[in-house]
Amino acid sequence: MSDEVFERIRREISDNPVVLYMKGTPVFPQCGFSSTVVQVLNRLGVQFKGVDVLSDPSIRDGVKRFSEWPTIPQLYVKGEFVGGCDIVREMYLSGELQSYMADKGVATTTAA
Repeated sequence: MSDEVFERIRREISDNPVVLYMKGTPVFPQCGFSSTVVQVLNRLGVQFKGVDVLSDPSIRDGVKRFSEWPTIPQLYVKGEFVGGCDIVREMYLSGELQSYMADKGVATTTAA
């Protein structure tokens, strides 16, 4: 994996408080798992940057190696890898994701 790809990922997750590496875009997710994470973030009112891994195979492979996590989507908050769809959904349902966002200083518009 090229250092250039890792550097791009590092830059994206440091320049944006919340980044979702996903299949498709936040407006038009291309898989159910990506759609679920987008829905969770939208319900919380979290502003996030979506990165479409389908449009760039080097990022698709690179983010998996970067996080050492084999699947997409991948959520990063304040530079930290949070997890994929199942983890994000479970954290949301338990209220842990809302607390996590608050602890990281990420604004939400709802507590639901």
